[in-house]
Amino acid sequence: MKKEIKDTIITDLGSKLKEFPHFYLVDVSGLNAESTSSLRRKCFNSEIKMVVVKNNLLLKAFEASDVDYEPLYGSLKGNTAVMFCQTANIVAKLLKEYTKEGIPALKAAYAEESIFIGGDKLEELVALKSKNELIADVVALLQSPVKNVSSALQSSANKIHGLLKTLGERPE
Repeated sequence: MKKEIKDTIITDLGSKLKEFPHFYLVDVSGLNAESTSSLRRKCFNSEIKMVVVKNNLLLKAFEASDVDYEPLYGSLKGNTAVMFCQTANIVAKLLKEYTKEGIPALKAAYAEESIFIGGDKLEELVALKSKNELIADVVALLQSPVKNVSSALQSSANKIHGLLKTLGERPE
């Protein structure tokens, strides 16, 4: 491969590392053509960008980045596909569908500014909540007491109104 092509690939990987806040390193060496095509289709439908890369080129892209990816260097062995995404747990959920077959296998992940190494971290990654999910949980927790007070006030108002109406209709 010519040096110009390698430089272009490294630059492209570097821009993807900046564009996408989360990525997974996956071993896809055991997939046949049909399974690979199916995986790519699922990635496309889930807005996941899957790129099969040479480990040395990805290493150089990591080194050129502002973020310290050094703990991931040990995972760059064998065939590596990088799956870039905007939501931290979407790739983990996709990979969990394949756990029965064990292929593709998770090597490592960079999600929510944390590094996860090893396939045993898949359950942790599936359980991660996205920023929007966390905001929704906090809003729901904040709304709960307000809803309780509001409903209590409404039911009390109905009781008082009913009492006053009954007292007003009563003959003296």
